[in-house]
Amino acid sequence: MNLEGKVVLVTGGASGIGRATSIAFARSGAKVAIADIDGRGGEETLGMIQQAGGDALFAGCDVSSPQDVKALIERIVSKYGRLDCAANIAAIEGSPRRIDQVPDEEFDRIIQVNLRGVWLCIKYEVTQMLKQESGGAIVNLSSVAGLIGTPGLGAYSASKGAVRLLTKAAAVEFGVLGYGIRVNSIHPGYVETDMGRKLIGEFVGFGMLPSAASAREDMAKTYPLGRTGVPADIARAAGSADRKLITAVSVFDVYEGPGVEAGKKSIAIAVTIQPREKTMTDAEIDALAAKIVSEVGKRTGGVLRT
Repeated sequence: MNLEGKVVLVTGGASGIGRATSIAFARSGAKVAIADIDGRGGEETLGMIQQAGGDALFAGCDVSSPQDVKALIERIVSKYGRLDCAANIAAIEGSPRRIDQVPDEEFDRIIQVNLRGVWLCIKYEVTQMLKQESGGAIVNLSSVAGLIGTPGLGAYSASKGAVRLLTKAAAVEFGVLGYGIRVNSIHPGYVETDMGRKLIGEFVGFGMLPSAASAREDMAKTYPLGRTGVPADIARAAGSADRKLITAVSVFDVYEGPGVEAGKKSIAIAVTIQPREKTMTDAEIDALAAKIVSEVGKRTGGVLRT
């Protein structure tokens, strides 16, 4: 990941995945704008980057507020002159409940932050990128819960599933149709963050899981590498924002650990092929997909399958 000289926005940067991503981007040479509703946590992330010699700013922002998001972009442009990339990570999960027991206001708030928030960020990020006429890259944080649904997290699952499809629509509108702005999404499983630990604790408290320790062990068994994720794993995946030929891609569970050679990663991706210049037949699409898989396998030394 090389973001030298790029101006990058990270929402949800006060903790967890957002903090790890902010720090990773700064280490890669980016000028990082950290945004979060949590002022204390945001300032802590800012301090970590600055102490390491990085260039960053922190702005308090409620991503569900159009006024806040618009002001955020204006502040970034005022300080750095442009916006090249964005990682839209800010989200909330709610408490585990059956769908019929979720309070109306809780459902609305989850959708406001997780879906409307991502939409507003894309809206104002793209507006600035289009003015610059030099393309850009956006990564949205979705979740495995948005692919398969998670019992007890109906609103969260719905919001994250919507983020996945919003990402695909934006990728077509702003990338494939010639604007040069790439839009991708990341779909982690369980990640060791304060939000993740809180959620497991609530599942245990509601009697939906036997214990936090056993829940982690059971989840780890579902991953090929035998462990759950940490924020740095997802930060590395977010680095794909600056890869110029990637758009409309969903990245799942990017982990390093037991079972993987040092310095290598286990990555699962789903790619949507969007032809730029002509209509492609099914056979041509199949041939192109096979070629992509073959070339990626050769260059990474990995074993891939479609």
